[in-house]
Amino acid sequence: MVIAGGGPVGMTLAVELGLAGLDVLVLEKLTPQQRREADGPMGMRAMNVPTVEHLDRRGLGAALREAQEKAPNPWGKDGDGDSAVVGHFSLLFIQSRLLDQEDPDIRRVGRAVNGGGFVYRADLVELLADRARELGVEIRHGAEVTGFEADDNGVTIHVGTEQIRAGWLVGCDGAHSRVRRIAGIDFPGVEPEQVSIQAIVELAGDLPSEGFGDAGFYVHGPLPGDAHLVGTTEYVSGAVERDVPVTAELVQETLRKISGRPVTITRLHYGSRSTDATRQAATYRQGRVLLAGDAAHVHPPYGGQGMNLGIGDAADLGWKLADTIRGTAPAGLLDTYHEQRHPVGKWVQDWAMAQVALLRPDPRSRALRAVMRDLLDTVDGATYVIKNISGVAASEDSSRR
Repeated sequence: MVIAGGGPVGMTLAVELGLAGLDVLVLEKLTPQQRREADGPMGMRAMNVPTVEHLDRRGLGAALREAQEKAPNPWGKDGDGDSAVVGHFSLLFIQSRLLDQEDPDIRRVGRAVNGGGFVYRADLVELLADRARELGVEIRHGAEVTGFEADDNGVTIHVGTEQIRAGWLVGCDGAHSRVRRIAGIDFPGVEPEQVSIQAIVELAGDLPSEGFGDAGFYVHGPLPGDAHLVGTTEYVSGAVERDVPVTAELVQETLRKISGRPVTITRLHYGSRSTDATRQAATYRQGRVLLAGDAAHVHPPYGGQGMNLGIGDAADLGWKLADTIRGTAPAGLLDTYHEQRHPVGKWVQDWAMAQVALLRPDPRSRALRAVMRDLLDTVDGATYVIKNISGVAASEDSSRR
């Protein structure tokens, strides 16, 4: 059994299969240090309620809470120690005071309603990898799937000049999944209309904390020292250049265009770039090759759903694949992985794209955004949205978010 990709999704699946006593090999092209460097200081991820509950059931709750202590809560606290902001929909922030505390789902999870807090992705990968190794999983860093041939009985996997024969191959190798491409699985979806930059910079000039204009929008806030965290989103038309390096000049140009202010970026500490491209694999299974995580679906980051959606894939796939390999699965069990998880991925994508639509600069979208702002300022509206984006309403159902 081979897993291509050793991120949070691949390592979650490795733990699931390791718990079942299976022979598992994880192939990850990056070393742990390279992964940390690739994530940079922007590598913090939100965790939803189903993710935290799943890891707790696997005996990783204490290790997770220890890792979360390294990740600051970006929303701050109110007077009772709870987060005053418990989430957002299209950057319309929702206050904890608006939640219906008598709602059964809200009462069940209590303070965890803001999801499971935050964690640095590299720390989460590390604790999952440690658990996988304890279960006998082999993890090879600096090893990448370069090709494979699948037949009815298994998969011959190429890792450079080496060939590995395995019963199954699962691609957890990200949005540009080589496993998906070699398998020939279609990846249809929606082309991007936004290009976003996330950067840590030092800047000079007067700049409000946020701004929305016809060219896009930005937000920024101070960090310790002289640094600022800056996020910009610019609207584009036509094809998007995907490999443009993030430089101080690019951040400055984008901020000036959106804000209309002569701000100067005096130093760039870190920068990354992404789009709102939304795509989903036509099938999550093709014979003995399966997909999970970003290899199966990509979408804008609004709501912090991506990593959690992938971990949900791994949790559902793990036991179904284990039973199939051990010969204890009823007929058709493994096919239910696609049947159940594909609609969940589509739901997440729809909610992400809806948030993109509310951020458009045209008059109709701005009018709709004003209506949505009013709805989120009600108990029913705030409770409904937070229950869904945090996974609270679905946290006891492994087929859901």
